[in-house]
Amino acid sequence: MEYSYHYDSPLGGITIASDGRALNGLWFDGQKYFGDTLDEEHEERMLPVFEEAERWLRLYFSGREPDFTPPLSMKTTEFRRAVWRIMLEIPYGETMSYGEIAERIGGRSGGRALSRAVGGAVSHNAISLFIPCHRVIAEDGSLRGYAGGIWRKRRLLAMERGEN
Repeated sequence: MEYSYHYDSPLGGITIASDGRALNGLWFDGQKYFGDTLDEEHEERMLPVFEEAERWLRLYFSGREPDFTPPLSMKTTEFRRAVWRIMLEIPYGETMSYGEIAERIGGRSGGRALSRAVGGAVSHNAISLFIPCHRVIAEDGSLRGYAGGIWRKRRLLAMERGEN
């Protein structure tokens, strides 16, 4: 059975999903790929993992870096899981490019094709914020491709850098 919970953030409503033990989804309401890993048959209910997620989100949106992460369960392919694990290593307030992630996965081999595949994995991140896909930027430093909207990506990065 899967469960969901709704959280009202300063950047809009958020839907969080869980298998009952770990988080397996977090989407801004109405974003691209909303709920793509959430079972149609799910129950909206408060769970301990949602309480932990809510505590993390309160800290995060207050401009502080949470010192814990709720348990996560990545329902995805092995390639996407590898990309998502790298995103988990991007420090709070910092960024990494699609190309840098591609290099960490395949060395110098793969080139543009691998960078595009990384872009697909980043854009289909099902556990936004906890897996910080908003910290992934283009090679030239520009902000691209955030399923929750570029305006949110800009605000999240500014908040993490203390610019809000």
